[in-house]
Amino acid sequence: MLTDYWAGALHHRWQITAQLVRLDGEFDLNFLVNGEDGKDYILKVMRPGCETRLVDMQVRALEHLKQKAPALPVPRVVRSAAGDPWVTIKGEDGAPRLVWVLEKLPGRCYARVAPESPGLIDEAGGVLAGCAAALADFEHPGLNRSFKWNLPEADRIADDLNCVEDPARRELIAGIVAEFRELKPALRALPQQAVHNDANDYNILVDGAMGGPLRISGLIDLGDMCRAPRICDLAIAAAYMVLENDHAERALARLVAGYHAVSPLTADEVDMLWPLLRARLAVSVVNSTIMAKATPDDPYITISQAPAWRFLESVAINPALLRARLRAACGLPVAEGADRVLAWLNEARGSFAPIIKEDLAKAPMGNLSADRSARPQNPFEMTAAEAAELGEEDVAGEDLWLGCYREPRLIYTDQAFRTGRYKAGDRRSVHMAVDVFAPADTPVHAPLKGEVVIAENREGALDYGGMIILRHETPQGDAFFTLYGHLDPGFLPSLKSGSVVEQGEAFCTLGAQAVNGGWAPHLHFQLLMTADGMAPLWPGVADPDDLQMWEQLCPNPACLLNLPDEKVTHAPPDHAGVRDRRRAHFGGNLSLTYREPLMLMRGWRHHLFDEWGRVYLDAYNNVPHVGHAHPRIQAAAADQLRKVNTNTRYLHPLQTAFAEKILSKLPDSLQVCYFVNSGSEANELALRLSRAHTGAKGMITPDHGYHGNTTGAVDISAYKFAKPGGTGKPDWVELVEVADDYRGSFRRDDPDRAAHFADLVDPAIEALQARGFPLAGFIAETFPSVGGQIIPPEGYLAAVYAKIRAAGGVCIADEVQTGLGRLGAFYFGFEHQGAVPDMVVLGKPIGNGHPIGVVITTREIAQSFDNGIEFFSTFGGSTLSCRIGKEVLDIVDDEGLQENAEAMGTRLITGLEGLARRYDSVGDVRGMGLFLGVELVDAQGGESPDICSYVKNRMRDHRILIGSEGPKDNILKIRPPLTIETDDIDMIVETLDKVLAEVALWQS
Repeated sequence: MLTDYWAGALHHRWQITAQLVRLDGEFDLNFLVNGEDGKDYILKVMRPGCETRLVDMQVRALEHLKQKAPALPVPRVVRSAAGDPWVTIKGEDGAPRLVWVLEKLPGRCYARVAPESPGLIDEAGGVLAGCAAALADFEHPGLNRSFKWNLPEADRIADDLNCVEDPARRELIAGIVAEFRELKPALRALPQQAVHNDANDYNILVDGAMGGPLRISGLIDLGDMCRAPRICDLAIAAAYMVLENDHAERALARLVAGYHAVSPLTADEVDMLWPLLRARLAVSVVNSTIMAKATPDDPYITISQAPAWRFLESVAINPALLRARLRAACGLPVAEGADRVLAWLNEARGSFAPIIKEDLAKAPMGNLSADRSARPQNPFEMTAAEAAELGEEDVAGEDLWLGCYREPRLIYTDQAFRTGRYKAGDRRSVHMAVDVFAPADTPVHAPLKGEVVIAENREGALDYGGMIILRHETPQGDAFFTLYGHLDPGFLPSLKSGSVVEQGEAFCTLGAQAVNGGWAPHLHFQLLMTADGMAPLWPGVADPDDLQMWEQLCPNPACLLNLPDEKVTHAPPDHAGVRDRRRAHFGGNLSLTYREPLMLMRGWRHHLFDEWGRVYLDAYNNVPHVGHAHPRIQAAAADQLRKVNTNTRYLHPLQTAFAEKILSKLPDSLQVCYFVNSGSEANELALRLSRAHTGAKGMITPDHGYHGNTTGAVDISAYKFAKPGGTGKPDWVELVEVADDYRGSFRRDDPDRAAHFADLVDPAIEALQARGFPLAGFIAETFPSVGGQIIPPEGYLAAVYAKIRAAGGVCIADEVQTGLGRLGAFYFGFEHQGAVPDMVVLGKPIGNGHPIGVVITTREIAQSFDNGIEFFSTFGGSTLSCRIGKEVLDIVDDEGLQENAEAMGTRLITGLEGLARRYDSVGDVRGMGLFLGVELVDAQGGESPDICSYVKNRMRDHRILIGSEGPKDNILKIRPPLTIETDDIDMIVETLDKVLAEVALWQS
């Protein structure tokens, strides 16, 4: 065998005894060497005819790097037993080959790592910069190479374009070649040095584990070394890091910033990165197309061809804005002279003509921010009335007020502000101008002399309306621009491109809502360092994750308003500061969800918004049952609070109306309601009712259940008392196994599993009686949620209830998680089981965020509890709670939310089951309606909390909130508000597909 042959050669020349594993390679033979000494190496057997100088160059370069930059993660050359860096050995075919050995570095190739975090990309840039800096003085005759992978010769592919059969693709590559040829003279003018020249995603190694910290552990394979400008190295690495990256521009910025921090780049070098990146991908697809025709069965050749084509064909990047982004990432001026412009503007602050004839220094500041303003009510649809009333919450009655720069707002609801298909995608929300709100027709004056660049009327809804852009020059001749939006377009046609506006001249007026894009009358005043790349959109609002660029492209215009920056700059809540104060004021066991906690300021239906206006799909929170911030609940609460909020010691028709609505959904045997203010209090009351009725205390409950945080509720919640540090199971409580037919004692291939699980109640009853605790009752989450989103086999609960009643106990159905239509086909979980409980407990979803709990029971049990001691809950059954609770139930009916739960649940389960067929990490998909669980498993099928944690946090990175549950915390919990829609379901499935593919990558 080939491996045996070269293992023998390795032992003979290097005295290394090992097993060899063949690795991929384009021309040469590469083997992983697992040495018997416990060390690993890489054996490199060069192709026949390989020039000695190419091996010599690599060996000398590696040894040079080890000497110049010992911290760089490059492999050490392992010399032979005779001290030679390489040897010549006859191959199995008799042809002489150059053979050498390297130490194996830890980690896996960058292409097989996820996620490619900003920090990891930063580090990769730093390693590339360190390598380039160390190679700057390396010399070798082999560097002077002319070959197909030499990026300064990228245009040589022009002679091979006919290999690309698709005309559109051929034209695309031809355009890239033409762009490169324009760049070529400037590229040749840059200093030349030794460069790695092939830092692709298979030649960069990453060490670490899934979900843990990752670090760059290796830069390997110097086989394509040559002499070229150092920016070529960076462009080659960048070309592969952008492939399949959802945020390619941000990834590029981090890579460039990481490089620049170690070895500063010039603005000219930065500006070349994008065309060089495209040239490298063009070279790659052309060369791989040629080689694929010659050797169609070699997967190594075409490994990156498909993603390279996808990127070149589908990724729309504005080259001018990308240059600005990369410059900003390096702290370089985003446009030539931008630094000088800002310095002059700050020096001249106070000398500019007033933009309106009012004293802006005295104008109050309004607040339209995501963290303080409730407008618009629907952050995906701004109404004309809301747009006309901006600021009324803060500055009602003021004729003049200012809107902040760098303020995240939810008022930008048009699709033009969003990226991608889904609502929870990227969204431009941060205002990059200062607003001057004043009456329509207020004259606007030029703060300094300028030339009109654009004067137009943008008639689209929520657009600028009348808009003017002026070009200005500093005394040193540096250009900058100002943008005036929401104007009355009456300046047309007298004001045209090329018109000159003098300092202090009134050249336009504020537009009324009918002509200014649909807003309350105001001036949008924006400062721009360049006009390159801004047309035709002329963005006035930025994505919060792109602020590094936009703050430099469009700095605070306060200087031109003769105002201090602080007056008009918004300061959102400080995320780190809030977290620190939370730690100071609250107990350490008050947990936060996700490794990177969220600060959420607004909600609407099944979406949430953070302090910067980022949007998240809420597929986790079942408390907002009918959706966050439902307008009917807002209206009902506000209306009731304007009237009266009393308790059940007084008569009010709202109490009975709420009770009658609940009872209309329940079996006839359940006739009496007790209102409390939480599910915990409701379960506590259910315990009292069961004891009062039976005269006993013993309770049976499934293992790993949760029923609340009061003392009594914790006593029956194994999820709490069985944890390390818990109080342990009380003597009067007995646990039974959860009826989990996926992982439990009885599986889905057992047709009698429901009966077998129910039979486990019999020894539990006996155990209680043996300890002197006669049975009071059985309590269970109808479908155990914290137990893992379990759907018991049909008939289980009915069989359990029969046994409990035969032993004198009562049956309590905790429907906090499953009730009120969440299951789609059933209003309550016990209906699915064909069982009728003696008590039903309802909690948080019935209040949609308002604290409510309800216990509904039989007349007989209520009479047993009526023992002369008054039952009273101060806020239970308040008129406000009753009004809200009934409104929630009415909304479920009126809006068809139970039917929606069934339809969306079916769609989601179908999608999840498709993923289960594709990914081994999905052990089980279970659920009903919008009560769903996905059990994640390791390679042996065991519970995997690590995979679950990884998936949950990566979904959060993709703006989808889901939870995790189960005894081993390995089950994804999906319980969105019942308002969720088709696109949202598709987003969950599509995103989970991506994340599970990452898991599979780690498992490969």
